[in-house]
Amino acid sequence: MLRLRPQQALPARRGSRARRGGGRRRLARRRGGDESAPPAPPRGEKVPPGKISIQLYTLRDDLAQSYDDTLRYVARAGYPKVELALGYFGRTARQLRRFLDGLGVRATSSHDGISADDAALNTKIENALTLGQKYMVVPYLASDSLDEWKGWAERMNVEARAARSAGLRYGYHNHAHEFTTDLGGGVTPWDVLTSELDPRLVHLEIDIYWAVTGGVGRGASDPVKFAIDVIRRAPQRVLQYHVKDRHLDGDMADLGTGTIDFRRVFRAHRVEEYIVENDTPDVTPRQTAEVGYRYLRKLRY
Repeated sequence: MLRLRPQQALPARRGSRARRGGGRRRLARRRGGDESAPPAPPRGEKVPPGKISIQLYTLRDDLAQSYDDTLRYVARAGYPKVELALGYFGRTARQLRRFLDGLGVRATSSHDGISADDAALNTKIENALTLGQKYMVVPYLASDSLDEWKGWAERMNVEARAARSAGLRYGYHNHAHEFTTDLGGGVTPWDVLTSELDPRLVHLEIDIYWAVTGGVGRGASDPVKFAIDVIRRAPQRVLQYHVKDRHLDGDMADLGTGTIDFRRVFRAHRVEEYIVENDTPDVTPRQTAEVGYRYLRKLRY
């Protein structure tokens, strides 16, 4: 077992304005800066189109109205893959696989909580295999208890071993509280996870918005650098990104309309999946999907 070490504060670094839309652009001018360093100049690297995905939670309202039409729209928008959430909306895994195959879209990843027992774990793995997934990811855990976080890490190692035996990768998805919750003595949930999760079995799906927000919560003068340090310092492999932007006021933003300099992040570490997400779409979920796909296709870093 590795020793837990509280995260260290990051050195100060001056920020500057980044592009943003409408009223937030005027607000930025009044404040004279944002939470990131000067934008990195482009170098010509691109996100491969086959690595672009979308987390379906972004489209949950549309999915509830018409699951089929929404997924057809996702396919027309250009997405080659999706990350599942919220279940299969009345279908079995096999039926959903058949429907997605007809659209030319692959479900390569899913958000699934820690299973209640081994039987539920087996069902989760069987469904993922039926759907043709490569990844399954635990999307959210929260507690003020050090022992509870250690228990979750132990259970995730067990589930990850079973997933690996079936040919699947098992990951954990962060929010901000993993970096800001004090479990005692300055130890955070992120310290526990990165110390206890077996890096041979468990990978990380880094939500860039939440990692940056965690840096803001920690008082980092350069929250984007905080997020990059999170990525670089973790012993676990970072294989997936959730890519969502952040308005100056802290709200989530459609890609390219906020303050996060994704060039810096992507240049620092490349992943296998760049997953568009916005829990609170700026206008409509479909516009968020369109804006996100176009942004990742056009971005040069």
